Formats: sequence, C-alpha cells, structure tokens
Amino acid sequence: MFSTKLLQRLRDASAVTVLTGAGISAESGVPTFRGEEGIWKEYKADELATIAAFKSNPKLFWDFYSWRRQMIKDVRPNLGHYALVDFEKYYDEFIIITQNIDNLHHLAGSKNIIEIHGNINRNKCSECGTFHEVISTNDEKIPICTKCNAFLRPDVVLFGENLDSRLLKKAQQACAECEVFFSIGTSGVVEPAASLPYLAKANGSYVVEINSEETPLTLQSDESLRGPSGKILPQLAIILEKLFT
Repeated sequence: MFSTKLLQRLRDASAVTVLTGAGISAESGVPTFRGEEGIWKEYKADELATIAAFKSNPKLFWDFYSWRRQMIKDVRPNLGHYALVDFEKYYDEFIIITQNIDNLHHLAGSKNIIEIHGNINRNKCSECGTFHEVISTNDEKIPICTKCNAFLRPDVVLFGENLDSRLLKKAQQACAECEVFFSIGTSGVVEPAASLPYLAKANGSYVVEINSEETPLTLQSDESLRGPSGKILPQLAIILEKLFT
C-alpha cells in the first residue's frame, strides 16, 4: 500500500505536517455540516452558525450550539487520531493543523495542534475576547462574560468570519517548512485550508492524501491513499515503529 519513496521520505524527515478535515471525525461518528444530520429543527446549520444569527437571536444561536455540544459529548477519538499521536514521537517537528472543532485530537493526546476553525469546547467573549470555561445553557440563560458582561460565544469560526490571522500564519509556516505533508479526510475545497497542501508542495514537501474519495488535491499529490484514515494511519504507524527501532 505504501510506496518505498513515501517510507524513505518519512524515515529521513525531521518535520511532518498533517492537515485533518471532517473525514477523520466522521469515522468517530461526528456528523458533517452538510450531511442529513446538519439540519437543526427547521433551520440549516449554515444559517445559524453565523455572526448575524448570533447578533439577531443569541438565544436561538446558543440553543443550536448547546445541541451541537450535546451531540458530540460522548464521541471519542478513533484509531486514526491515536495513530497520529504515535507519529508524533518520531519527529522533531510534528504539527497537526485541523479544520475540525470537535476536540478529538486533544482527547487522543496529540500535543502540537493548530485549530484553525477553533474549538467548540471553549467559549470566548464576543466583545473583549476573554476565554471562559464552557458553561451549560440548560437553564436557558445566555452565558455572560464575567469581565465585561457581554454575551459569550463558542470559540469557533462562524460562516462569513475570517480565520485568526496568527493561527493561519502559523499553519502556513508549518506547511512551508515540513518535509512530508499529509492531507487527511478533507474535501480540499474550503479555503484557506485548501491551499495549504499546495504551499507545502511548492516548498519541496512530499504531499500525501488520505481520503475515501477523490478530491481536487488527488492528482496533485505525490501519493494518494484511498480509504478510511482509521485503517490506513494505524497500518502506517506500525511500519514507522519498525523504521525507527
């Protein structure tokens, strides 16, 4: 399954960067935004996950995000997440850039994670930006910032918002400096994350795609592995252990 060239590049590399998308989380049972589970009541997710919805109806907005948190509270990392934890010990620089907000890489034990779309398990103030512990909204009250009394919001990038420029720059640097780059379970169409593999490739990285379906990146990859990451990554982790021992 794995080419000799890929194994040589992994053996010789000191810096590896991984980009993960919805596909790796879907294998844990996390529903995707655009799947059938992406509809809440009579609203579409991409209508509620917006700054406009937060400002016009913060209670409805928070009901939606409380429902989303409840939906994933018992979801656990899969073998693909855990395999990436194993990868980390073999490289001086191993960075995971994730488009997912579900916290699964943290739960698995990965250490160096750039969450470019945020994390649904964190809250931040909509005005002063102060971070807060997640507060239950079961009492139907909208959580309030203890510092400035403004409404809190989940620390996630909403539709129509720009990514945190600091995190994006950090992600771009990781892509430009790595020797092997993995694109795992991402559609390859959502910018600016979709451009990251090409940045890595332009700087000499060996680009590997792991996906159950073809994407716009497939033909541009140095190697494309078709199938679920929960099966492919553990197999590769076993080979890495042999390479490095």
